[in-house]
Amino acid sequence: MDLYEYQAKDLFAAHGVPVLPGRTVETADDAGAAAAELGTAVVVKAQVKTGGRGKAGGVKLAQTPDEAKEKAGAILGMDIKGHTVHRVLVTEASDIAEEYYFSFLLDRSNRTFLAMCSAEGGMEIEQLAVERPEALARVPVDAITGATRGRRRRSSRWARSRRPSPTRRRT
Repeated sequence: MDLYEYQAKDLFAAHGVPVLPGRTVETADDAGAAAAELGTAVVVKAQVKTGGRGKAGGVKLAQTPDEAKEKAGAILGMDIKGHTVHRVLVTEASDIAEEYYFSFLLDRSNRTFLAMCSAEGGMEIEQLAVERPEALARVPVDAITGATRGRRRRSSRWARSRRPSPTRRRT
């Protein structure tokens, strides 16, 4: 399954996982209106199915609805690694105390599924895998039993034990 961020948030919300409020829009005017509805600082995020959105300028913090409109205008139509941005997610900004990366994928070489997690967030995960492979857990997932509660707990404990020193950032 290859989801846009807004689709993943909708899926999480449908299953009781807390997510910040937000709205996906296709115009800069609508981004400004969405920010006004939220009534707080927002993050305007390009919705493309590729990594590196932040480094490419596709994720911007906006303090006001006018600023959200301006940021969305700059992001919409942008090319990020060959993907044109047609919509942005306008979501409430928050202080991030901890950030994790978690992914399920098909491990073709071993003909099984694989869960990967890190306590260092999702930024530059490919680079992390090469430079510091010990910071990325790779947990085989049986196609029949799935990600059992015990495996999920072990994975999250493992990730927490390798968390770098805390730093706070706003996004």
